[in-house]
Amino acid sequence: MAKQFNVALIGNPNTGKTSVFNRLTGLNQKVGNYPGITVEKKEGICKLDRGVKAHILDLPGTYSLNASSLDENVVIELMLNKNDKDYPDVAVVVCEIENLKRNLLLFTQIKDLGIPTILAINMSDRMKRKAISLDIEKLEERLETKIALISSRKNTGFDALKSLIANYKQISTKPCLDASVIAPEYFDQLRKTFPNQDLYKLWLVITQDVNFGKLDRNEFQGVGSFKTESKSNLKRLQQKETIKRYQFINEVLKETLEIDTANAKDFRSRLDRILTHKVWGYFIFFGILLLIFQAIFDWSGYPMDFIDESFASLSEWVKDTLPPGDFTNLLAEGVIAGLGGIVIFIPQIAFLFLFISVLEESGYMSRVVFLMDRVMRRFGLSGKSVVPLVSGTACAIPAVMATRNIENWKERLITILVTPFTTCSARLPVYLIIISLVIPEERVLGIFNLQGLTLMALYLLGFGAAIFSAYLLDKMLKIRSRSFFVIEMPNYKVPMPKNVLITVIEKTKSFVLGAGKIILAISIVLWVLASYGPGDFNNADEIVRQQNIGTSLTEEEIETEIASFKLEKSYIGILGKAIEPAVAPLGYDWKIGIAVISSFAAREVFVGTLATIYSVGSEEEETIKNRMAAEVIPGTNKPRFNFASGISLLLFYAFAMQCMSTLAIVKRETNSWKWPMWQLIGMSVIAYITALIAYQILN
Repeated sequence: MAKQFNVALIGNPNTGKTSVFNRLTGLNQKVGNYPGITVEKKEGICKLDRGVKAHILDLPGTYSLNASSLDENVVIELMLNKNDKDYPDVAVVVCEIENLKRNLLLFTQIKDLGIPTILAINMSDRMKRKAISLDIEKLEERLETKIALISSRKNTGFDALKSLIANYKQISTKPCLDASVIAPEYFDQLRKTFPNQDLYKLWLVITQDVNFGKLDRNEFQGVGSFKTESKSNLKRLQQKETIKRYQFINEVLKETLEIDTANAKDFRSRLDRILTHKVWGYFIFFGILLLIFQAIFDWSGYPMDFIDESFASLSEWVKDTLPPGDFTNLLAEGVIAGLGGIVIFIPQIAFLFLFISVLEESGYMSRVVFLMDRVMRRFGLSGKSVVPLVSGTACAIPAVMATRNIENWKERLITILVTPFTTCSARLPVYLIIISLVIPEERVLGIFNLQGLTLMALYLLGFGAAIFSAYLLDKMLKIRSRSFFVIEMPNYKVPMPKNVLITVIEKTKSFVLGAGKIILAISIVLWVLASYGPGDFNNADEIVRQQNIGTSLTEEEIETEIASFKLEKSYIGILGKAIEPAVAPLGYDWKIGIAVISSFAAREVFVGTLATIYSVGSEEEETIKNRMAAEVIPGTNKPRFNFASGISLLLFYAFAMQCMSTLAIVKRETNSWKWPMWQLIGMSVIAYITALIAYQILN
């Protein structure tokens, strides 16, 4: 079997690089971060002929090797560092047929590094509709490379691409551009000073402000003493390099590419005029959001009920089947009940990721970013800030990481600080269970589900809080700045089912496994705290029966009283009673208080915590939702989760910073504990005051 070799998948944003990666690797991929930084690292295995395997690294999207962001630095650092274990044996540059001229700039730079480079021209299925013709043989000859004409949508051309990858050693490494034409005198001086070095690689080392990791600096001992150009002159020479490359690209495409615009059937421009309209564009976006939240509630009801009842039955089966004892109770009341509190939300979370993936794949999300730029500028932000805010609906952690593309520090800092206000998927379980308990399942105008409207209102509230906070911070932070917003509008396309499916599976799996680990640990701790206690806890049976002598309570009712008494006298009950005075003005009892505190580990732990607490001592086969609905305020028959306490909880979680992982990533991105601490204190105060006012008014 041949040795596994490395393939770097490189390309501009919006060229379909991720689709190509998915086609080559399928589900044989993993996602992590590059060591020491927050840039996402995607890698996978592609099986080729004769048992050969290619390790494919999907590098962050970049327009050129002149880095302006952390994402682009990653690409340059890898391509110049032969000691890196991921250093590519072959590079595959993914281009898009309609933007070939711009995409080829990156291709020529990569090829000039002396790495075998394959050109994969994607979206070839559009050539006929766009009246584009391309002389592949002539283009291969001029670029001195091999070309694969592919379509990730139609799944065509990938066999040819795999064959080229397998035979990469046959591809010429001759550069497209002689580096010395950029500045003959300067490069002649470089050649004399460093006679054994590749000129173009040396040029990139000199001009790029990046960390080259294990790069052997001894090879470049003369760099320190070499009299280099000033920063302004280097910038001018970089611009000259770009001009020289485009001159070469123009000559090549003049001979090989032909576009008959008269016969092209362009639908994009007409659709853009509608979707990005300064009035109708917002109405359309609002309507799409409304449809999403209606679907989340309406479509997911059946699988959610099935999962809820299944976990209740499983818990009861464990109690009936296994011998009585602490281990059985831990499984039934702690582990199963806690995990049931998160698994029940898989359908709704999957639907949310499904819609987000469809919007991104179709090209509409870029229009949303462009549309919202008009709004954001008034609040001290730009359209670039919308990307983290929109992606924050999935998770605040990657959303905060996404701010690294914002060059302006003030804009970036404000975006980092306000992003946690947007409703992430971790809040979704809390919202869904509380809404289902306190908001009636009715329809407005016979069409709209009232619960779906409430969920949408919470999303809009979170986004509004982020915008308003950004406005205040823009006025408060005295940092001078100026920035410009540039975004590329990708072509519209029908989302590829495979890409959407992989996104939904990976994101949902990541959510469930990530939350599951925390919930499992916390559920065990909570069960132990709720199942043991000092003093009266150990004599609960005797005390309760003594108190009920002469009453007409049945044996079943007395057992319920004993379970309730033991819970209050347990360690968790003592802790809950201690914090109850602080949460009582919000309409919460000690059980909800414990859930609120434990959910600081992760917001979604709230439901799992209550599921664990309410299931301790429960012998009935009840679902989580039924247990929470049956909870009453002591001394009354009023439900604990009524409209006032429910709205109070919803508002608390809408504003609270209930996520230690987000705090950690904010510290990492700002390189200071100052900002995450202000974030935690500020959001907690806002959440408490808002929930307090809401409960006192509505109660």
